[in-house]
Amino acid sequence: MSKQVAIVDTGGANIASLRFALERLGTDTLLTTEINELQAASHVVLPGVGAAMDAMQRLDELDLIEPIKKLEQPVLGICLGMQLLATFSEEQGARCLGITPDRTEQLMPSPEETVPHMGWNQLNRIDDDPLLRDISVDDYFYFVHSYAIPVGDSTVASCRYTRDFAAVIRKDNFTGTQFHPERSSTAGAQLLSNFLELD
Repeated sequence: MSKQVAIVDTGGANIASLRFALERLGTDTLLTTEINELQAASHVVLPGVGAAMDAMQRLDELDLIEPIKKLEQPVLGICLGMQLLATFSEEQGARCLGITPDRTEQLMPSPEETVPHMGWNQLNRIDDDPLLRDISVDDYFYFVHSYAIPVGDSTVASCRYTRDFAAVIRKDNFTGTQFHPERSSTAGAQLLSNFLELD
């Protein structure tokens, strides 16, 4: 069965690089806000660049909140898209999808590290999860964010920048990465390939 990835059109940028990364792996992509197209896709990606409140308002206006929560195929939230899987975000006090019990919190700068967290960083903990097959703590991923989910029960990989935070989360068929796999070279391509193998 051929795979088609439906990318939820949340109104953010960087969609072209995401589509290119997925299509390089031999899959078709579709940018959509149509419920029936999301339901029919083999995999769904919830991207995100911007603010949590704005993204949630867009999903609400498109009547996509409940349909997304009910998706049964593999779903991957990227960056803000991962944070939208949580219950609440400190960014603008946004109520999110509530798929995981997490709360997104603002990263606070330290004497050595400024916010936003922007650039390459390694994971410092990786659990056994099919999304992380052939990925190790030696691999680097590309991050751009000022908010993060604290390490918790849904965390399957973590990273450290000013403090430990969730780099990858999972709740049933919903997964999320705080980093941008489409901008993370070989390691990012491996993660996207792993995602496409989920069923």
